[in-house]
Amino acid sequence: MAIELRQQLKLTQQLIMTPQLQMAIKLLQLSRLELMEQIRQELEENPALEEVQEVSTKDDDSTPAEAEPQATADTTKEVTIDEKVNEDIDWSNYMDEYSSVGRTSFESEARDAPQYEAFVSSQKTLSDHLLWQLLMTSPNSTEKEIGSLIIGNLNRDGYLEISVEELAETNGILVENIEPVLCLMQTFDPIGVCARNLQECLLIQAAHLGIDNPLVSRMISEHMNHLENKNYKAICRALKVSLDEVIAAVNVIRGLEPKPGRQFSVEEPQYITPDIYVYKNDDEFIIMVNDDGMPKLRVNSFYKQAVTRGNDVSGHAKDYIQDKLRSAAWLIRSIHQRQKTIYKVMESILKFQRDFFDKGISQLKPMVLRDVAEDINMHESTISRVTTNKYAYTPQGIFELKYFFNSSIQRVHGEAIASASVQDKIRKLIESEDPRKPLSDSKMADMLKAKNINIARRTVAKYREMMGVLSSNKRKQF
Repeated sequence: MAIELRQQLKLTQQLIMTPQLQMAIKLLQLSRLELMEQIRQELEENPALEEVQEVSTKDDDSTPAEAEPQATADTTKEVTIDEKVNEDIDWSNYMDEYSSVGRTSFESEARDAPQYEAFVSSQKTLSDHLLWQLLMTSPNSTEKEIGSLIIGNLNRDGYLEISVEELAETNGILVENIEPVLCLMQTFDPIGVCARNLQECLLIQAAHLGIDNPLVSRMISEHMNHLENKNYKAICRALKVSLDEVIAAVNVIRGLEPKPGRQFSVEEPQYITPDIYVYKNDDEFIIMVNDDGMPKLRVNSFYKQAVTRGNDVSGHAKDYIQDKLRSAAWLIRSIHQRQKTIYKVMESILKFQRDFFDKGISQLKPMVLRDVAEDINMHESTISRVTTNKYAYTPQGIFELKYFFNSSIQRVHGEAIASASVQDKIRKLIESEDPRKPLSDSKMADMLKAKNINIARRTVAKYREMMGVLSSNKRKQF
């Protein structure tokens, strides 16, 4: 068989990620804040893109006569000195002012005063508070250095994160010099700060508050694990005391602060701005995309005309301008496409989850990305990008779009139920339980089966942990 070269025509289909498609995909998965940051960056880097400035026309209705007051100079009167003295002058006040020792100034009440409600006080940090107390003790240079090292190694709860030996070895300081400074700082406000563990923190507070009950000290120092698990009977057997005495000591311990640095937390709350709003008007739901604060963009007309003329622009400059014009047009088109896609996805979610918007979480139905993708003729990956980090305002509250997609849990009879609805039912069972006899996971599983929800005990435990709820033995109250 001879070997030869041949030319052959072949038609194939291949998906090519064009720059426009790449930009559309990138913008689609951005959150609202990330999108606005991307737009600001593009405005700084792309001269062909500009923001439309809204010009107020309220002041444009003024007449020319108002704009130029007293334009005629012919009618200006000549200034003359009037030698007549007014008879209504209060000479006594005038002489008192003239003979006063200091300067007298008069201010008009119409003077603009500062807007005090616009001022925000700076929050004092735990480090500043402790350093101020340390300096009030008039420390020497060595004590000040050691105190600063201790403050620098505290976590946000006020605990010393490293041991005294490690602190001494790292900074070349004797342990004997660190211990007195640490004991002094453990008496600072808030009480319990600079402790090395929870036991030491609670013991410091108990000593400061004058709690002379030896049972409290022994429970904290010897039976912390039983206190955490609320195993009070084991404490009774170990210390040979009655249950009433243990419960009384537990109530005292509950009044102590396990995290003394919590009051100086500098974490600011993060507020969520919804990407889309769903309002109910009578029996109809209205969907509105949130465009508040979003810059309105357009292509710069100057660069567009420069490319149109052509002759006045060199080859490299023309290519640069065309590239920036193309990028600006793609960005504007991708933003519009992003908003339209979010609207379509929310419209499809509303169609599938109509009962949720009417009645609440208990009516949430099982739904996957494929259901919405088939409904609006899009790929599942596109739906996944749309629902990531996007939030919707609904009559039931603010929810992430991912929240509406739930796995299904089979019922004993009838249709399946969404996992989020099962979690809501578990939460309601825990809220209505007797604190002295909390419901176990197996008991809640049996109660859900009685309500036609087939669920295993380990699934109840998983949902309970997802909601941050303790187990039944830790929820028990005496």
